[in-house]
Amino acid sequence: MDPRRALPSVERILGQLDGLPHELLADAARDAITAARAAIDSGASPTEADVLADAQARVGAMWTRELQPVVNATGVLLHTNLGRAPIGVEALAAAASIGRGASNLEFRLDTGTRGSRHDHAGRLLARAVGAEAGLVVNNNAAAVLLALGALARGREVVVSRGELVEIGGGFRVPEIMAESGCTLIEVGTTNRTRRADYELAVTDATALLLKVHASNYRMIGFTETTEVSALAELGPTVMVDAGSGLLDETTPWLPSRPSWLHDEPGVRQAIDAGADVVTFSGDKLLGGPQAGVIVGRADLLATIAKHPLARAMRADKMTLAALQQVALVYLSGDASSIPLWRMATTSLDELRRRAERIAAGVSGAKVVETEAVAGGGSLPGLTIPSVGVAVRPPKPAAAMDALRAYGVIARTESDLVVCDLRSVDPADDTVVAAALASL
Repeated sequence: MDPRRALPSVERILGQLDGLPHELLADAARDAITAARAAIDSGASPTEADVLADAQARVGAMWTRELQPVVNATGVLLHTNLGRAPIGVEALAAAASIGRGASNLEFRLDTGTRGSRHDHAGRLLARAVGAEAGLVVNNNAAAVLLALGALARGREVVVSRGELVEIGGGFRVPEIMAESGCTLIEVGTTNRTRRADYELAVTDATALLLKVHASNYRMIGFTETTEVSALAELGPTVMVDAGSGLLDETTPWLPSRPSWLHDEPGVRQAIDAGADVVTFSGDKLLGGPQAGVIVGRADLLATIAKHPLARAMRADKMTLAALQQVALVYLSGDASSIPLWRMATTSLDELRRRAERIAAGVSGAKVVETEAVAGGGSLPGLTIPSVGVAVRPPKPAAAMDALRAYGVIARTESDLVVCDLRSVDPADDTVVAAALASL
């Protein structure tokens, strides 16, 4: 008899699977049976138990591909692959409250007339940085593209050669400018661009002077850049892509300014220096959900809001609700409820206490001094002192696989596996401990 006829049916295997919708479980059962037929053709003799185990493994693999929470023990606070900034409880509650029913998203409760979705988070973020107006789109790339398209399409935009950067995901400033329909005018050199370089490039065709924050690399040595205040004296509209989204470089929402911020520029300082339009990310140093924020002069923001692409790029109600709550926190002057700043400012003594508690329950584990980073294209080359728990397994790669089975994403240093606690919520310490103990 053909041994393939002895294989279980899809229905038989399917009846022993659970955890996913029927259609996905059926795919796993069919694929397992197909694999068993191929194995028979190769001379093997898979049993029904083998087929079931294969199907169950396929179901498990499906689960690993679905969006789910993990523990970020990499020490990269704004890990792009792990979702960048974690969202605070208050912001999540605000999003849930608005998401579960109707809201005044584009409705004025005081007059009973149509309103604008920019009246909420955008207005408050503008207030937080001293700008006249603000609006929110779905990410900073969209913010840059929209602002350039609305304000400079068919005209020239002057940019320093040292600021024609590429950031993660292939976002290249020259390509975004081309898509927006404006003409790029490069000035200066890679390492030095003076006010005179911009001044010589300004003509009647100039729409904007664009300054781009080099958020994912740092240039040192024989360098020179032109300040926003100097550009503001030249006449054309000045636009700044602030990228990382540090609202105020003095960090008035913290007891003191962290030294690891170094010379990171603030959005408020760009506005104060004379920038007409500033764009930045919502899920980096702002500590909110993914969004692109545009703040600046009210007349320019009105022009941007009327552009046809504004509707295609607009943020949804739940993002706006979460971002509104984040803005309110900053306006309160105390950002301790924002997870990013809570993680970034936790004392080394507290991290060490947590590490010692975890290491005490893990054979062979030790507490180590580490260096965390902001990540997400923020603060390149700068590190934040941190503490972690390290183990020395026989096979570090296999240990990393085992940790991922617990949903813990760590890092390796030489032959050590390190869980950096700077990026771990204290509520997840027990998960880290269990994952390390499993090794």
